[in-house]
Amino acid sequence: MQSGDAKELTCREREIAAAYAGGASYRDIGARLFIAPATVRTHIGTIYRKLGVSSKIALLRTLEHAGPAAAFAAEVIRAAPVRRASIAIMPFQGDDAGCGALAQGLVQDIIAGLAKLRAVRVTARGSVFTLAERGIADHEAGRLLAVDYLATGTVKRTEDRVSIAIQLVETRAGDILWAERLDCGGPELFEALDQIGQRIVGALASEIEISERNRALLKHPDSLGAWESFHRGLWHMYRFTREDNDRAQALFREAADMDPTYARAHAGLSFTHFQNAFLLRPQDREQEAERALKTAGLSLAADERDPTAHWAMGRALWLAGSDGEAVSELRTSVDLSPSFSMDHYALAFVSCQSGDAEAAVTASDHARELSPFDPMLFGMLGARAMALFRLGAFEEAADAAVSAASRPNAHVHIQAIAALCLAAAGRLDLARSYAGIVRRNAPGYRIDDYFAAFRFPLDVRAFYREQADLIGF
Repeated sequence: MQSGDAKELTCREREIAAAYAGGASYRDIGARLFIAPATVRTHIGTIYRKLGVSSKIALLRTLEHAGPAAAFAAEVIRAAPVRRASIAIMPFQGDDAGCGALAQGLVQDIIAGLAKLRAVRVTARGSVFTLAERGIADHEAGRLLAVDYLATGTVKRTEDRVSIAIQLVETRAGDILWAERLDCGGPELFEALDQIGQRIVGALASEIEISERNRALLKHPDSLGAWESFHRGLWHMYRFTREDNDRAQALFREAADMDPTYARAHAGLSFTHFQNAFLLRPQDREQEAERALKTAGLSLAADERDPTAHWAMGRALWLAGSDGEAVSELRTSVDLSPSFSMDHYALAFVSCQSGDAEAAVTASDHARELSPFDPMLFGMLGARAMALFRLGAFEEAADAAVSAASRPNAHVHIQAIAALCLAAAGRLDLARSYAGIVRRNAPGYRIDDYFAAFRFPLDVRAFYREQADLIGF
């Protein structure tokens, strides 16, 4: 079907088309134009028929190339706000004056930590505290601030211990999405509070991501904006199959096309190329590594203060063989946002192979503390296992590797780590069992495939090869 002429659209249709192509949802457009979301949907159907398009990307390109007659529409596209999830961290309640000071300091740390992640819009401290000082209830404050999520909490102190209770609420329905109680104490109380603050930031970001991902999955594909396309892509990305990785790649590309300034969309695209090079299409490793590097560069260009951009660049540089530069980028990511679990995991991944193995263990442990239910938990445990293998702690390495391989989305390289670490620990029967699992999932897989994926010093490679010989690998 050929694209029609934007001149055929009425002024109202051009405005709706431009806002929709720019990433606004039916609800956003309806609120802006004072019409029902269902009416917006009807207009979109008419616009698609008039222009002869069938997707949001095709609509955007048609409007961009429509010439002077669509100048107004193009202007609206540039001005249309791209949706981001938003959160307000309400003042935590303390049971006495001293505890109240601790509580508000913790709230400020959480606000700053979430802002550094750059994953969601965070309401400034002043706005939130002003509403609290006026005695406005949390749920009403959430409505007045027009945020998607609200975090509330309490802080209690008994002698030298502090107990923190926190919950995350979805403001539209009032549902509690996550609740946790954390305790700390001892002589290093303030250091422990800092670590708890990082854990809370990581947990809030993770729960919001899951909520937004699930919401995006329930939406019709034609109604996705840049934000929804990105989060729908995350769901596919963590399936670790060729088909899902290709689908994630297409969704991330759509998100980046709709919003070129969306650094995380470019970073997600880089990750899919990394996955192709590392796991899914190793025969195309060189070309996929180049694509991973290029899209990571686009992420940095979009927002060099987004830790995800530096994370993507660090992984891409490792693929390209530049370990030192990779570690530098990943440390920049950690500096920008200590609460981002993936940058700690990526540091563990790089360091466990040829860098500081002890530092890799620490980074892996910290990544899991920040995100204990992460979809990449198998990788965090796998990196820990490889680091312990290099340190000669074979029993610990085997235990970590088996835990990694037991995760539901663990891929063939993780299963190979388990087989080799178990062999080094002398648990040969179980090691051969895991080797059999590897061969069933990837017929013909051998130790050279393992070395093609990972990079180890020559002495470590030689010891790995000895373990492979023991189990017929």
